[in-house]
Amino acid sequence: MTETHYSLGVDIGTGSARVGVFDDRGELLGEAKAPIAIHRPLEHHVEQSTTDIWRAVCDATRRAVDQAGIEPARVKGLSVSATCSLVLLDRQHEPLALSPGDERWNIIVWMDHRATAEAAICTATGAAPLANLGGVMSPEMQMPKLMWLKRNRPALYDSIGYAGDLGDWLGYHCTGIDRRSVCTLACKWTFDPRPNRGWDREFLAQIDMTDVLERAALPDRAAAVGEPLGRLTEAAAAELGLTTDCLFAVGMIDAYAGAMGTLGRSLDAHSAHRLAVIAGTSTCHIGAQPERREVPGVWGPYPGALCDGFTANEGGQSLTGALLDHIVALFGAGREFGDDPHGALSDLLLDRLAEGDPAPDLHVRPDFIGNRSPLADPEIRGAIVGLTLESPRETFIKVYWAAVTALVYGTRAIIERMNANGYAIDTLHLSGGHNRSPLLRKLYADGTDCRVVLSEAPEPVLLGAAVAAMASRRDGDLLAVARKLAPNEGVLEPDAAARELHERRYAAFRDLFGGRLD
Repeated sequence: MTETHYSLGVDIGTGSARVGVFDDRGELLGEAKAPIAIHRPLEHHVEQSTTDIWRAVCDATRRAVDQAGIEPARVKGLSVSATCSLVLLDRQHEPLALSPGDERWNIIVWMDHRATAEAAICTATGAAPLANLGGVMSPEMQMPKLMWLKRNRPALYDSIGYAGDLGDWLGYHCTGIDRRSVCTLACKWTFDPRPNRGWDREFLAQIDMTDVLERAALPDRAAAVGEPLGRLTEAAAAELGLTTDCLFAVGMIDAYAGAMGTLGRSLDAHSAHRLAVIAGTSTCHIGAQPERREVPGVWGPYPGALCDGFTANEGGQSLTGALLDHIVALFGAGREFGDDPHGALSDLLLDRLAEGDPAPDLHVRPDFIGNRSPLADPEIRGAIVGLTLESPRETFIKVYWAAVTALVYGTRAIIERMNANGYAIDTLHLSGGHNRSPLLRKLYADGTDCRVVLSEAPEPVLLGAAVAAMASRRDGDLLAVARKLAPNEGVLEPDAAARELHERRYAAFRDLFGGRLD
């Protein structure tokens, strides 16, 4: 009898590291998570620590394998999905601390917006790499962050011996082999993976960053997602509770892992009709098709970032679940809804929605820290309009309703921009925390007038990372693996009776942007 082998999907999110153990059919057998510390030394500055993250990954890995009830030696592969946060190491490849403290805060987190001015400088060049970024550089990308360090922390910048995306760092830490994923390099570093492209040195000269390739140890070649990186070192295997027979596969950014876990099995000649919506703390919108499509205000096109043969475009909203958490914290009445306020509000608002719009005159502009897509404007700020004197509890409920619909309308605006530039999206593949909310599931269908595919995979981001690990043992063919996965899917159709309500609310939402969404 052939022995069953298992794969690990490791997801390093903003607040926790999670690990899932999967069999070769994609069934989740064990899962664990461990918290990750966040340091906010100044406004718009958000930092983390590789020491803390490694501790969390090791803890979650050991507990997930134990929960699965399998021998560690039967884990033959692992891969990682991670936030697009920037790891800094010194010339001895030890953590290069940005801020003092026991945790050695050596990571600039993806949501850190300290480099807004530097991103604007990049955009002003009008250089060729901007054609792969929707025309606008984001402060959430790595070149502006490194520019900020060079301009504001020159001594620290001069000490850099390695700078890389969090997921690429984990592969290097686990194997001793430094190879960067096409997903991270293309999406966050201005690397163009098309033949005879690579790094645009003219652009780097324009922003005074010609030294960054050597200083950050950046390669001239990007590794494909699912490409074997190497086996675990003895030290890494011991700390993870695994063996050196475990192969680490090149991974991807967390949103792309979510897209692979939900959309991967459906990528085909008709994929221009489909959009992966990975919705949690923030939301990413990933479409992929064989053709290259440039979409203003939407990142990409990124060839190979999701898988070979497809070119991805990525829209996004920097605050979604985090915005709803903020609304709950902002209003004292939020405490009345117990330990699961979002679940309680979902039930309450669904009941009210059956009688009509719960707050027809109250609207929210949800971009509290800027608009990532489709306007690509980090300076936009949030707004609540239509407030009146009601009880604090009633005001809170209505503001929450206005915020949750605004998040869905932000997705609709991204869909409209993509459909005006070569897509024909009519189907959403929803994953992440929003998929667990009955209210949000309904609103994504009704508010966008799209069919919503609901994967029964309990952890699609972990599954997407595990697909890369499985593919590394099967000639790197991610789609062949994804198409054989076990999880079933459900479909939620938009409710035609809700169309008029959402048309009215969406028109009011657009008015909040002063014609910029036209």
